Amino acid sequence: MTNGNRHTENTKNQRRPNTGRRKFFTRRKVCRFCADSSIQINYKKPEILRYYLTERGKIVPRRISGNCARHQREVAKAIKRARNLALLPFVVSEG
Repeated sequence: MTNGNRHTENTKNQRRPNTGRRKFFTRRKVCRFCADSSIQINYKKPEILRYYLTERGKIVPRRISGNCARHQREVAKAIKRARNLALLPFVVSEG
């Protein structure tokens, strides 16, 4: 007689078959400002800062932009200054 544990006993020792798929690892992004010291973070250069904004006007997070922590803080500060001077939009209007 079984106690109703037939399913768990049969599947407990079984492993999934290897499907032959390999895991692809994404390469770690390098901070643009650390790699090329000639690029300066400046709130007066909105063409550089637009790279770190989404199409809706939000600041791109560090894990997506690839910046180091120090330069991400500087980029965020420069974007906020440029927004206050109306060089960059706070919100992009749809339409």
